[in-house]
Amino acid sequence: MPELPQPEPLDGHGPARIISMVNQKGGVGKTTSVINLGAALAELGRKVLLVDLDPQGALSAGTGINSFDLDVTVYNLLMDRSHDIREVIHTTDTENLDVLPANIDLSAAEVQLVNEVAREMALARVLRPVADEYDVIIIDCQPSLGLLTINALAASHGVIIPLEAEYFALRGVALLVETIEKVQDRINPRLEVDGILITMFDPRTLHSREVCQRVVEAFPDKVFHTTITRTVKFPDASVAAEPIISYASSTKGADAYRQLARELISRGAAA
Repeated sequence: MPELPQPEPLDGHGPARIISMVNQKGGVGKTTSVINLGAALAELGRKVLLVDLDPQGALSAGTGINSFDLDVTVYNLLMDRSHDIREVIHTTDTENLDVLPANIDLSAAEVQLVNEVAREMALARVLRPVADEYDVIIIDCQPSLGLLTINALAASHGVIIPLEAEYFALRGVALLVETIEKVQDRINPRLEVDGILITMFDPRTLHSREVCQRVVEAFPDKVFHTTITRTVKFPDASVAAEPIISYASSTKGADAYRQLARELISRGAAA
């Protein structure tokens, strides 16, 4: 693990670097990583917006927002230009951390956007008015490579790929990288892979270590030094609807996401 210096405080906020957390496989720790990386960056003085782009609304629920009672969410912003994004963004109990919520309504957007002009750029349009007010915007994508995920990639500067330390999770990475390259080629040439994040890592098992080694061999310059190990505190924090950074501040899980935030900043992938 390289020495990661404490980042310098910022003089002001913006423009934001937009990062998508993407993997078409479910259960790899996307939402957990978005919430806790966002909280760790906020702890370092960065102003962070988390965007829930999953109709299941797990990110919204995990930050204490009951999105199913909301009349206006990211779905309405995508489909109707008359809404002001600032009125839809919710603040959280974590300082410098805001959320743009989603609920099951978002599942209709995939179908409705098909007939729109520049359908891949709808999310980029939604985020444009507030991009200068945040340092980092992190998008939590649904576990698919559908139109909503393409929207996230089209709006982003970088991609983080959370990868469970398990063989079947490894198999889908090639397809995901191929999709990212197509978006780079056809829609968003500025897009780059910020890194692959190994999650649910168990250093006690040979299988976890072998998968980690395979990933490093396949993507030698892209794998984060930080790995996220399994701990019961992550589901406990989810139930409490707060980041592990505040729920269990002194645990290894909290320290890992603080380390990831510093590594991301040291790589130039966050403000």
